[in-house]
Amino acid sequence: MKFAIVPTHVFALVFLLAGAAMAQPQTRNLMPVPQSVDWQQGKFRLTQDLTVGINGLPHDRLYAYTGRVVQRLSGRTGFLHWPVQIGHQHTQGSLQITVEQPGTPALYADESYTISVSENQISLRAPNDLGAMRGLETLLQLLEADEEGYYFPAVAIQDAPRFPWRGLMLDVSRHFLPIEVIYRNLDAMAAMKLNVFHWHLSDDHGWRVELRSVPELHRLASDGQYYTQEQIRSVIAYAEARGIWVMPEIDVPGHGSAILTALPQLGSKDMEYDLARNAGIFDPTLDPTNEEVYVVLEKIIAEMVALFPSPYFHIGGDENEGHHWDENPNIQEFMQVNGIEDNHELQGYFNARLHKILAKYDREMMGWEEILAEGIPESTVIHSWRGANEGLPAKQSLVQAAKAGYPVVLSNGYYIDLMYPTQDHYLVDPMPEKGRLTAEEEKLILGGEATMWSELVTPLTVDSRIWPRTAAIAERFWSDASITDLDDMQRRLKVVSYQLEELGLQHLHAREVILRNLTRNGDVATLRELVEVCEPLQGYTRNPLGVYYTVHSPYTLFADACMADARLARDFNAAAKDFVATVKGAEAVISQLERWATLHERLSPTLAGNPVLLEVKEQSKALSDAARMALIAMDVISGQKALPADYVDQAEHVLNHAAEQEGGRTQLANLPGLRTLVEAAVGENLD
Repeated sequence: MKFAIVPTHVFALVFLLAGAAMAQPQTRNLMPVPQSVDWQQGKFRLTQDLTVGINGLPHDRLYAYTGRVVQRLSGRTGFLHWPVQIGHQHTQGSLQITVEQPGTPALYADESYTISVSENQISLRAPNDLGAMRGLETLLQLLEADEEGYYFPAVAIQDAPRFPWRGLMLDVSRHFLPIEVIYRNLDAMAAMKLNVFHWHLSDDHGWRVELRSVPELHRLASDGQYYTQEQIRSVIAYAEARGIWVMPEIDVPGHGSAILTALPQLGSKDMEYDLARNAGIFDPTLDPTNEEVYVVLEKIIAEMVALFPSPYFHIGGDENEGHHWDENPNIQEFMQVNGIEDNHELQGYFNARLHKILAKYDREMMGWEEILAEGIPESTVIHSWRGANEGLPAKQSLVQAAKAGYPVVLSNGYYIDLMYPTQDHYLVDPMPEKGRLTAEEEKLILGGEATMWSELVTPLTVDSRIWPRTAAIAERFWSDASITDLDDMQRRLKVVSYQLEELGLQHLHAREVILRNLTRNGDVATLRELVEVCEPLQGYTRNPLGVYYTVHSPYTLFADACMADARLARDFNAAAKDFVATVKGAEAVISQLERWATLHERLSPTLAGNPVLLEVKEQSKALSDAARMALIAMDVISGQKALPADYVDQAEHVLNHAAEQEGGRTQLANLPGLRTLVEAAVGENLD
C-alpha cells in the first residue's frame, strides 16, 4: 500500500457538538479504497468547459459509460453544460482516457487502471475499457469543493481488484423483482466495482424465465411473474455495458416445488405439487433415476445457454434433505443396484449427469457447497455458504474445496438478507487465515458474493436490504486486506449511501413511503424517531421456521421501514461510550435522551390512530422509560445528583424489559449506549 490508513473516530450524530475539527483522512471518500494512492499538492478546478478525450482502442460502451459519469458529475455540481464534449482521439481534452484495447466482462479480465490528477489535466489509463470504467467511478468519488468551487485533488492512483469474482446474487423466485429493480442494482454494482451478477431464477416459490422449449414452467409455475427472453437479453446487455457478466442459477434437484408444479412427472413422489408460500426447506425433489429428468434439463440448459453467454452455470444443489428419495422404493432399488450408499452419493450421481450436459454446451458447473463430492471435475466452482448459523465452522467448505483442488467463491458471512450490521460482513475476508491453505491453494479462492434472498423483501424494500452494506462488502472484495478500519469505513459508507441515490436506488426513499403509509400521511416525523433506533431482528429470528410471513404478507410494516445499522443508534452508542470515558459532550447526549424520554407520549396519538402500529406500542414506551433511566445516570456521572436508593434494581428491570421487546419483529439498537450510561453511574455491569 502506498499509504497507511489513519484511524478516525467519527460520530455522525446530528447532535454532535459543533466545531469538532478533524484532519482530512487518507482514504477521503473513496470506496473501494484503491491499492495505491499518493496524494499530491494542487487542485484541478472543474469548469464549465470540461472536455473529455478517449484515446486508443476502446470498446464502444466506454463512450456511453463516460457520458453517464459526466452526467452524474453535472448533477453533483449543478453547472456543467450538457452534453460535455466527448471525443475519440481528442488529445487536448482536460480529461484524457486512454485504453489499449477493448475488454470483455469475464473472470480474470484485467480491470486495472491508473489515475493522475494535476492542476492542468486528468489522465486515466487502463489496458481496456473495463479498467477505464472502474477508474471513472474512482474519479467521481474524488470530487471535492471549497469556497472557490468544485475540484479534483492532485493525486496519483494505481489500482486493480484483489479478487476476480466480486458478485451480488439476487433471488427473484421467492419474491419477483421487476426488470427496473435489476437495472438500478446493476448501476449500483458498477459504481462499487462489482463484476458478477448471479441471478437466482428458480426455487420452490417460482420459475422466472420464459422457456419456449418447456413452456409449462413459466406458464404454470410463476404466478404470471417471469422475465421474457427479450428482458433477459436486455439485462445481459445492460450489465455488459457496465462491465458486469451475468450468471444464471436453476436450483436442482432440491428446491424443486416450482419445477414440479409444472412437471409433476419429474418428481420423486407421486403427489400434487404447488408453489411454496412460506419460507423453509421443502421436500419436493427431482427424481435422479428418471431419464426424463435429464431430457428436460437438457432442454432447459440448451435454451438457457443461448440466452446467457456466461461460461458458468449455477445448478444450486443445496438443502436437499432427500426425504422423498427415502420414501421412493424405486429410487432405493436404484441405489442398491448401483452401489450408491446414501443420498449424498445419489446427488453426486445426479450432478455428474448434469455436468455432462453442461459440458456438451461448453459450460462450467457451479453449485452450492453440497455438490462437493469425490469425482466431480476440478473445473467445478464450489459456492461456500454454510457457517455458524448452520452449526458449522466458518469457511469449512471453502478450505475443504480449495484443498481438494476446486475453485471457490465465498458467501458465508455475506448473507445481507439476515440484516446483520455492516461490520459483521466487512470483517469477513474471502481468504482464510494464513496457514490454512498453501500458496497454490490460495489461488483457488476466486472471491465472494453478497447474497440477497428474497423471502422478506419486495421491489419497494429490496434496495434497503442490499445497500449501502453491499458497498462495504464490495470493498472487501476489491481492496487490500489491510483496509479494516471500522470507523473510517462507516464514515465513507455514509457518503456513498447518499451518492447511490443518484443511480435510482430506493434504499433511503422507501422508508419514507412506508412511514407515510403507516401513519396515513400523518405524523411521520415522530414515528421516524422510533424507526431510526430500531433494527429488524437479525439472522433467522425475524421469521423463525418461516411461519410469521408468507409470500403474500404485507411488507410495508414497521420492520420494513427499519434498516440494519440504525445510524442514529450506532452513533449514540459511540457518543455514550465517549462521554463515559471523557465526560465531554454531555449537552448533546442529554438533548437526545430528552427527546427519547418524551417520545412515547408524543407518539401515542399516532399509535392510537393507526392500529397497524400498535405492535410497537410497548417498544416505544420501553425506549422512553430507558431514556429516563439514562438521564438520571447522566446527572450521577456529572456529580449533580446522588444515586437514588432504588435506582439499580429499577434501572436493571427497565433495561432488561427494553431488551426483551421485539415490537413489529424489530429490536432497539440504542440500548448498548443507554446501558453504558447506566452502568457507569452505578459502577457495575447490569445483567
